[in-house]
Amino acid sequence: MLHQRYSLHDLPQLITPRADYHPYPTIEDRAAWDSLPAPVAAAHRQRAEAYLNYDYPSLPATLFLQYSRIGNRRNYERPHFERRGALEMLVTAECIEGEGRFLDDIANGIWAICEESYWGVPAHIRVQQAGNTLPDAAEPTVDLFAAETGNLIAWAYYLLGDRLDAVSPVIRERMALELDRRILTPLFVRDDFHWMGFALRKGQQRVNNWNPWICSNWLSAVLLMETDNHRRLATVHKIMRAVDNFIDPYPADGGCDEGPSYWGRAGASLFDNLELLHSASRGQIDLYDEPLIQEIGRFVYRVHIDDDYYINFADAPALVYPDGVLVYRYGERIRDPLMMTQGLWLAQRKKLAERGYVADGDIRQNNFQRLLRGLFSLADLPDAPVRPPQIRDIWLPVIEVMVARDKAGSADGFFLGAKGGHNAESHNHNDIGTFVVYRDGKPLLVDAGVETYTAATFGPNRYAIWTMQSAYHSLLPTVDGVMQSPGIEFAARDVAHAADDATAQFSVEIAGSYPPAAKISAWKRTLRLEPNHYPQVCEGGK
Repeated sequence: MLHQRYSLHDLPQLITPRADYHPYPTIEDRAAWDSLPAPVAAAHRQRAEAYLNYDYPSLPATLFLQYSRIGNRRNYERPHFERRGALEMLVTAECIEGEGRFLDDIANGIWAICEESYWGVPAHIRVQQAGNTLPDAAEPTVDLFAAETGNLIAWAYYLLGDRLDAVSPVIRERMALELDRRILTPLFVRDDFHWMGFALRKGQQRVNNWNPWICSNWLSAVLLMETDNHRRLATVHKIMRAVDNFIDPYPADGGCDEGPSYWGRAGASLFDNLELLHSASRGQIDLYDEPLIQEIGRFVYRVHIDDDYYINFADAPALVYPDGVLVYRYGERIRDPLMMTQGLWLAQRKKLAERGYVADGDIRQNNFQRLLRGLFSLADLPDAPVRPPQIRDIWLPVIEVMVARDKAGSADGFFLGAKGGHNAESHNHNDIGTFVVYRDGKPLLVDAGVETYTAATFGPNRYAIWTMQSAYHSLLPTVDGVMQSPGIEFAARDVAHAADDATAQFSVEIAGSYPPAAKISAWKRTLRLEPNHYPQVCEGGK
């Protein structure tokens, strides 16, 4: 979609040269930073003050090895994310204040991160030639969090500029060196990372959220830091080709089969890419008139239940916290007032105009393109209180997800969500025919979600974990000890949906999701919602 519309030959006329590219105010643009709402500026300064004279946590080799030795990924990830969250807070506060108070601690953070052997996390190191062990510094590989780190370093360089030279001129030289050897050059010369979509893994149907998530971070780093203009444009075009590998096979109904929480790094990261391209081309690269781009955005409010609850399937949790400004701006781009309303409600719910992007108890922050978009949008957001759209009935026929509620625009009464699909979806659970029920916005019948990620979560024994098994999804049968099986061949059949002003109904033949050992020839499940009545489940099988 992108590279077909905008060829490499077109990019010299479309993409702003690096020297002229100023997507957001730098620290030198004092009027812009001084114009932030006073409570927001104060909240960010106060949070950053906790990191004055901060001792950045160490990341020893044995901590990294805990993943390969005992399957634990959280013990390393926690201090890894703490380093980056602290640095982002300090850079933001320095830009807000502009007096140099945070520069030494920023320098310490940048230096600590530049000295890491690997910018990613242990769970993703296995793609290197050395395998699942310590990172081989001679072979930089790029996962989600190496890309996010590159993004952080690039934005810190852009925002602070020569203010860092007051600590040492070597700092910016080191930032540029590490960013090039870990991110820019490897991704320019290699096409074999599975998330790019140029060479899919065996059994991989299409790329998932890794693609737009990494590409958005890669794109910002290239636009901000690549000094060779020929390579800069060639890389931008390569990123456009890679993102097309995400867009082109995406379900036409816009459904995120990874679940609503992953929309935040699937559809929302696609938006990050599109906004970066829109900004870098002065609005000339624009896909917002494409129906698929619009449908991908709308998913986030279509599957909302009430408060922070969203219909959840796959590895997605029931409680989700989308970026309100991102949702609002996405809705604005596609001219969807319902999506804008959802975004504004989210922003008001999190009190962004008062607290900014200071997360409660969570060291992991937004990446800088989201943070800056959010901070410099707050003054433009309408301040009239709004309610979320809460559409009465939604049917997504490609991913086969139904959403229905008793009353549009309200959580009062019953809510029913159900899915068909197949058992090879990204972050799949064997859950064909599962459903959730809420009453007055609170859960009655739930999907348990997923346990804390470990080495087993994405390994060969994934379906030995109880949360992935059909027996632990709403009333799915186990026949003679046999449950649903993973694989694209295990799929829903004869899926149907019907709705009118009074009822909504979903039916699915689930026999095809079971292996021959279950000896099921037919098993039809029908779910029906009528106003002011408990949802009805009708089963028939043989």
